[in-house]
Order: sequence, then structure tokens, then C-alpha cells
Amino acid sequence: MCGITAYCGQQEALSFLMQGLSKLEYRGYDSAGITTLENNQLLTIKCKGRLKNLEEKIKNYQVHGSIGIGHTRWATHGIPSNLNSHPHNNSHDTISLVHNGIIENYRQLKKELIENGYTFQSDTDSEVIVQLLDYYYDGELLEATQKVLKRIEGSYALCIISTLEPDKIIVAKKDSPLIIGKATNAYVVASDIPALLEYTKDVYFLDDLEVAMIKKDHISFYNQQGKRIEKTLTTVPYDLEAAKKDGYDTFMLKEIHEQPYVINETLRGRIFNEQIILDELKDINFQQFNKVYFVACGTAYHASLCGSQVLQRVTQLPVISMVASEFRYNDPLIDQHTLAIFVSQSGETADTLAALKLAKQKQATTIAIANVLGSTISRDSDYVLYTCAGPEIAVASTKAYTTQLVLLILLAYYIAQRLNKEVDFQLIHQLNSIPQYVEKILKDEKIFEKYAYMLKDLHDAYFIGRNLDYASVLEGALKLKEVSYVHADAYVAGELKHGPIALIEEGSVVIAVATQPHIAAKTISNIQETIARGAHVILFTTHNENIKHVENIYYLPQIAPTLQAILVAIPLQLIAYYTACIKGCDVDKPRNLAKSVTVE
Repeated sequence: MCGITAYCGQQEALSFLMQGLSKLEYRGYDSAGITTLENNQLLTIKCKGRLKNLEEKIKNYQVHGSIGIGHTRWATHGIPSNLNSHPHNNSHDTISLVHNGIIENYRQLKKELIENGYTFQSDTDSEVIVQLLDYYYDGELLEATQKVLKRIEGSYALCIISTLEPDKIIVAKKDSPLIIGKATNAYVVASDIPALLEYTKDVYFLDDLEVAMIKKDHISFYNQQGKRIEKTLTTVPYDLEAAKKDGYDTFMLKEIHEQPYVINETLRGRIFNEQIILDELKDINFQQFNKVYFVACGTAYHASLCGSQVLQRVTQLPVISMVASEFRYNDPLIDQHTLAIFVSQSGETADTLAALKLAKQKQATTIAIANVLGSTISRDSDYVLYTCAGPEIAVASTKAYTTQLVLLILLAYYIAQRLNKEVDFQLIHQLNSIPQYVEKILKDEKIFEKYAYMLKDLHDAYFIGRNLDYASVLEGALKLKEVSYVHADAYVAGELKHGPIALIEEGSVVIAVATQPHIAAKTISNIQETIARGAHVILFTTHNENIKHVENIYYLPQIAPTLQAILVAIPLQLIAYYTACIKGCDVDKPRNLAKSVTVE
């Protein structure tokens, strides 16, 4: 969730710290702050609210130090406030740090420190770390850090500076992302790649329980035992322009319109002579598996619901989809004959990472579906497939979702091929045409904006669908809730009569998806039941028989039903987007939400 930046070099640190925090705003935050070393003293400036508040506050100070750390905080322990903001300093103002993650045993440690005479200024778990550093410091900041890391339980990404050793930054991570860039005459640190791109594309990826000591012209790495290790410098392929709006009013609209391109990129090289090519998985013996799990959170979970149904259909393997936060506590039945597929846009989702670790402990074969090169999930899984969505800046996921759908459908048919199952070659051929179909739907944007006006004065909306369409309406309802704050529920259409229809009244809006031919007529029958109770219906379908009393029908292209989930996602995203715009909501930064959920 939170964002971290750090700079150690020959120039003033402030410029990098602030531009980096600005690039990380998409992660969601409620306060921000920096600490720099100024004439061997710590200068800490922080405040509640948006980054612009911090920028205004900084104008009152002389900030010229060439070593510094920065942070945007999303509250977990302690309310959003100036005191709870990061960075946190010890009581002598000799050590300062920023922290992402959760320290699970902080209460025990805090009690111990209070008994040793320490006082605390904030309600955060993070302050425990800096006070522990003070407690253990005996002339070596690196040694004190390693002692602290052995005491804390939970997740962390840490950047630490000190007046006691003013030439360095100590960096450490466990279960929370942190990247170190090698720039011109400097080393730079951030929790995500976009914050580094203006300065460098050459990065080091820290693994869990590793520590780095950064000086202006040197970096050294250490493992959990404190032994020096070597790390490889990697060049990332992103460019800075990808993180700009490109003339669109918002990142979300830009990313919706990027979908033809990123879907094409995700498909590139994956289909040849009606065969799915996933060479990353060529070493897997798929004959060994007797069950498959899909594990994800939020939007990625909805993509998994679709992917799991497709995989079960084409392979006849038992397939189970589970929310990651439930998976690890449900004692899942996993062994060496289980395939576990983990889906995450960021590759840093805490619950999904924890579920991955459990699956590996139980000897399952694991595949990650991720969008971020070098992310934790991609490094920790046995195998990884990357979507090619590029940086997704808007908090509400759009292009990452549709590329996940594309890749999961490719994966399902690839496994079917490997199991010598009968494969629908027409569908594989149509997959290559998906970008053109999406382009066509985007040209009807004004239609979906008109639909959005039906929702602008409502507190509630209802989405219904069956089978693969149910996964689609779950995602459509989530998008509407996320960005417009209209309460939206999604139901299996056949369940309406079992309670939810009691909510339908004169003026209600029901958004229905009926793209699966064998059950479309049943969903349309359910629509008639809502119309009889005064509802206004928006229907997305390929069903071209006479549909009575529905004024707002959008006909999707006639392609394989399995692929319709990709297409219908586009109008549902645009309805949510325009509803939010009409209501005056901050589309790219919805309240209370974060892009990368790195705590449970």
C-alpha cells in the first residue's frame, strides 16, 4: 500500500524523493513525509493528507541534504495524523526510518521498550522499529538493523538513515516490495519501478530477509546471517512516458483505451498454427495433477473465477477458485499432485503471497500470473506468466484485468493441449482478433456514458448474470463501487427469486449480462421479473431473439462465448468510469483504496 523513496548520492535528495512519491500516489495514501540529513542533523517534515500538503510545508524549510528518505502512508495502525505519518525518528533524533508492512508482534516489543524507559510519540507499529534500533545501536547501524530484524515478526520494507553514520542508508525487506536503482552518481530506492524511471532503468531486486548498505558510490548486500552476497543488476523495460496520461483526462480512461494494445501484446507470440505456445511452462508434467486451485484477491479473483471455469470445462480437472485471504485459513487439500495458480497485478498482494507460501510448503506446483517484472510473486513461484499490461496507475484495475482474462484462457487451452484434450481451434483463432473487437466496442463509448446517467442519482445498482457472466457482473459491480461509490451488488441471475428481488422497486437499475447461449434465455427471463417490479434494465448480450420491454440493449460481437468475458468488461468499466465522472469523484484515486494491498 504505502510508498517509499530514498536517495543517496551527490545531488540534493529532495527532488528524487518528491517525484518518486508523486509517481507512487496510485498506491493510495493518507499522509506523507520526508527526512533528510542536513549538516549532520535530521530534518523531518511530514503531514496528514495529500502530497501537495507536504510540498507546501517543505517551502518553509531549507532542504539541501544529499541523503534522504520519503514515504506516503496508508493507515493500518493509528489514524491518519501528523504524528502517525512517516518517517519515524528515535527520541534523540539520531535515527529515522520509513516502513511499509505490518509488525505483528509490535505490542510485545513496545511493552518491552517502555519497560526499558522508552516513550512513544505515535500509535504506529513502525515506531517500534526505530526505537529498537536505538536500543541495539552500539556503533554499527548495519549490525543494529540485523539484530532488530531478528526480533520483529511480520512484513517490512525499511529505509534507515542516521546522524551517527551520515554517509549511508540501510535497506531491508520481507514480504513487502523494495527496489534499488543505480543512477548517475547515486543510488535510489523505491517500492515500485515508476518512481525510479526518471533516474534509471538499472535496478537490484532484494529478496526477502536481505539487507543492503548504500553509500553514494558503493552498495553492498547481506543475507539473513549477515554474510556478504552478490546481486545482479537488471535493466527494466518500462519507459517514463508509460506513466503519463497521454492526453487523456485520467489514467483510468487512458488505461481503458490501452486495452486493444496490451491485449495484443499479451497475445504476441502465444499462438502459432492454432497452437498455444507457453514455453515458460514446458517443463511441467500436467499429467501429474488431480486438482487445480486458483487463488487471488479482488479484481484478480474475478479473472480467476472465469479462468477456473474455462480450465475445468476444457480439461475436466476439478478446479477450485478461492479468495487468497480465505485460502490460507481453510486448510486447503493440497499435495504434490496439486497445481496452484496465483493471480496478482502487482505481484505484491500480501494475502496472495501468504497463500503461495502455504501451497509451496505443501509441495504444490505453483504458477504466478503477474504484471510486474521482478515482483515477489513472480520470483517466489515455480513458474511465472506475465501479462503485458504495462504500468497501471489508476487504482481501479482495467487493462490488468482483461490481460489476466486473456492469459488465463490461453493457459486453460494450453493445459488442455498438453493433456491431449480436444481443443476448439475456432476459439484460438478468434483470440487473435480480440484486440480488434475491443477497439470496436471502445468506439461506442458515448453509449456507455448515456447508460451512466441512469445511475447518477442512485444509491444502489444491481448486476445479474449466470455462469461465466457471473464473474463478469461481479467485476462490473466492483468497478462501480470502487470509483463512483454507488452501492452495487452482483447476483447469480437464478438467485434473484431467493431473496434479492425484494430489493427491486420502481426506478431500480439492473445491469444484466447474458452472453452464454445455453442459458441466455434464462437470464433474460429473470430480467423480465425485475421489469415487472419497475426496474430499468441495461442488457449486454449476443442473444438476438425478440427481447420485450428492454430499451437499453447492447449487442456484443458474435464470437466464442468463452471470450465474451473479455469484451463485456469494456462497457462495464466505462459505465463505472462515467458514473464516477458525473458524480464528481476522483476517478484515479478512490477514497480508502490502495493500488497494491501489501498487508492482510
